[in-house]
Amino acid sequence: MLQSHNATTPWTGRPIVLVGLMGVGKSTVGRRLAHRLRLPFADADEEIEAAAGMTIAEIFDRFGEPYFRDGERRVIHRLIDGTPKVIATGGGAFINEETRALILSQAIAIWLHAHPDVLAERVRRRDTRPLLRGRDPRQVLADLARVRDPLYALAPIHVASQKAPHEATVSAILQALPEMNGQP
Repeated sequence: MLQSHNATTPWTGRPIVLVGLMGVGKSTVGRRLAHRLRLPFADADEEIEAAAGMTIAEIFDRFGEPYFRDGERRVIHRLIDGTPKVIATGGGAFINEETRALILSQAIAIWLHAHPDVLAERVRRRDTRPLLRGRDPRQVLADLARVRDPLYALAPIHVASQKAPHEATVSAILQALPEMNGQP
């Protein structure tokens, strides 16, 4: 059995990529995890917005979801450059077969998961998510979970994001990371 990673030493293994549904805490947990591991942090959604010069909602409105997903795939490919870092992906990134294959082969994928009720409560706080506009967040998230969870489950590490401080999720990830940097 693998030992957990000791957070007092910097991570020198493959990039760590957080995947999961919107609202599960990938960005917040990712920032905190990167800090604990003394690594750079990259939020794929922020990188996409910076590259496009517009928000994700604007990209969806102007060009559609397929265009956004293609840009997302390219940005994640650029971020996974072999250097140690923590990367938070958008909820749909891991669904793209090419992106998923890249993450699984070149990084350590961690699926953060939570019940759709917990996620719906979290996403109601912000009105910036294109897939939720004018729809019931609980129903959308339950539908997305049915389709996406089997793909997220391909990640070798699964961590529950509970109704608890984000540090609890960070600690659970640190416990799940292999002690020997770079091992899947």
